[in-house]
Amino acid sequence: MADMGGDQVEEAVAGCTAALRTAVDRNWAEVRAGRLDWNCHETAVHVADDLVAYAANLAGRAQDAYVPFELRLDDGTDNSGLLHVIETTGALLAATVRTTPREVRAFHPYPFRSADRVGFAAMGIAEVLLHTHDMATGLGLPYRPAEQLAESVLGWLFPHVQPGPAAWPTLLWATGRGELPGRAPVTDWRWYNNLVLPAERLDLVGIRPAAARDLRLGGDGGFDWIDGGPYEGTRDAAGFLLKAYEGGVHRPEFGVFALVRREDGRAIGGLGFHSAPDGEGRVEIGYDLTEAARGHGYATEALRTLADWALARDDVRSLFATVDTANTPSQAVVTRAGFTKVSEDEAGLAFELRAG
Repeated sequence: MADMGGDQVEEAVAGCTAALRTAVDRNWAEVRAGRLDWNCHETAVHVADDLVAYAANLAGRAQDAYVPFELRLDDGTDNSGLLHVIETTGALLAATVRTTPREVRAFHPYPFRSADRVGFAAMGIAEVLLHTHDMATGLGLPYRPAEQLAESVLGWLFPHVQPGPAAWPTLLWATGRGELPGRAPVTDWRWYNNLVLPAERLDLVGIRPAAARDLRLGGDGGFDWIDGGPYEGTRDAAGFLLKAYEGGVHRPEFGVFALVRREDGRAIGGLGFHSAPDGEGRVEIGYDLTEAARGHGYATEALRTLADWALARDDVRSLFATVDTANTPSQAVVTRAGFTKVSEDEAGLAFELRAG
């Protein structure tokens, strides 16, 4: 799995300061930062401000808004001092990411109003890489970050962007900073933190492409699984997610979710969509649990939660689930979740739940 944590934050910041330190004698306030409306001084301050804001929100467990403060430089701070501020705020974010439990989420507005430690690390790295590019472009400096850093940012924050032949040009294209052969220019863009849906005893945690790749290759996807997990169905679903991502057709909110037990933070199964809704608003759902978690109502609870979320959307009219004829426990799960049997053949039983 492409790593995303404190070490990567520090690597990104070190690359930024190394590139910009060669031009500390220039007047950054007089040089526009690439395609931005800001000058290089304003852009550097913005980078530091984002790094410390992300650290503060994560450390302070902010839930509804950014922690109410703003970075301000002392009068007379020169470019060397400004780079020291970037190094320091980067170190604060890196330390916060390392010491924050994996289940903690804090406020970030886009798109689902929260992010976990991996999300905050990825956002900080994205700010550093992209704005260092902007400043280096304006100042005429060479800059290209490690390909692994760019690949990590894409895999954790840009699940809707089809990977390109190289990660760094793809990231520049995806953020309106460059061209990519065969793809239209990007004029408006956002990154995606993963969706988390709370149930009564569980959190349904959206699996990102980077985690899906790790699961498909036999890893844990960054989750702490109970004995026997993840089940093979979850690994297969991760493979389908990864295939959709690599094909450029993945819609992040219609992916796969790990079922994480809130009492101990351990993953017990997977649940998700086979694809995005079709033209008639129909979408199929699948799920599994590790054997040790079965018999406690977790699958029904998770299925009801996902169904309620999906059917509240304008683009979903009905949900389908197909169950093997011999799998009576799974049939009971979909029935308890409100699904009705609509057909039966050699492939199994088909159940449907329609929007009210």
